[in-house]
Amino acid sequence: MSGQWRATCIQMPSEITRKASTRAEAWEIIRRNIACARRMVGEAMLAEPPPALLVLPEFAFQGPPKGEPVAEWIEKACYPVPGPITEPLQELARTHRVHIGGNQFEADLEWRDRFFNTSFLIDPTGEVVLRYRRIHTAQWVSPHDFLEDYLARYGVEGLWPVVETSLGRVAMLACGEIMIPEASRMLMLRGAEILVHPTNEPISEAEEAAKVSAAAANMLYVVSANVAGPIGFSDEGVPEPITGGCSRIVDFRGNTVSLDTSPAETVEVSAVLDTGALRAARSENSMANGLLRIRVESFADMFHDVVFYPANAFLDSPMRHWRDTSVPAGRSLKNLEKLGVIKPGSE
Repeated sequence: MSGQWRATCIQMPSEITRKASTRAEAWEIIRRNIACARRMVGEAMLAEPPPALLVLPEFAFQGPPKGEPVAEWIEKACYPVPGPITEPLQELARTHRVHIGGNQFEADLEWRDRFFNTSFLIDPTGEVVLRYRRIHTAQWVSPHDFLEDYLARYGVEGLWPVVETSLGRVAMLACGEIMIPEASRMLMLRGAEILVHPTNEPISEAEEAAKVSAAAANMLYVVSANVAGPIGFSDEGVPEPITGGCSRIVDFRGNTVSLDTSPAETVEVSAVLDTGALRAARSENSMANGLLRIRVESFADMFHDVVFYPANAFLDSPMRHWRDTSVPAGRSLKNLEKLGVIKPGSE
């Protein structure tokens, strides 16, 4: 199919599970979120031509934790990938012959006492063909926290996965990771042509600009689906909850080709993409091809031995609570000061 095809963002509302007291109560909330996703997928598939790729928001099914110890969050709301949360979506993918990108909090028996913010891609046969565990995260577990073991198990292919599909080569990043230029650049270097971006965020000029920049700087499509209504971190009961919205599709020149700035539930953020045109543009020997002018040698050496946030901070002992991140975060500040990135304020 890797010519023209439609991508659609499912801007859906999400109930949060952290208000549940038990795993059973949390599952009922997850079940309602899955039902909402199934309904909206059905609506999206009525488009002409029907979409070949659907993207759901970040942690649309569970909402995020907010202060719970790691073990409590795993017990309450985390599931394997593939598993009970992805199974209904896998069925939808088979039924509609569509790719579905989504996100959930994952528990994996291979890495006990750790959970992951995991983005996944399901292909039209219903198989989970890509699983990306968020690396750049503020207060949750990251593969970077035990990088040595993670690379030994999965290699760079598992750390930065890119999968060949009938649409083209697909990669995923979640939410604020779009603000890390090296993340999208790494995926481009591994061949990514379509960057699927599940997000759950308040609207900011910085993150919206980052979506455009990631697309233009790497000559790839960005398909970014945000949550409808309140974001996962919005405090319940406040007079004016923080809302999401602004799902966006950006082409490989950095042009926004579909956008809904409202926080309303919608499947209208949709556009026909052209992988063939992208490949032709990347192959041009012209000023329009920004990739061929990147002078890697001029800056590559600057990354050798540079450390900001230290790797393997929880290699031997898994993180027990988000407060544990204060120690490696403190080391990161010292590293930034040593590098001259930050300068201590005068007394």
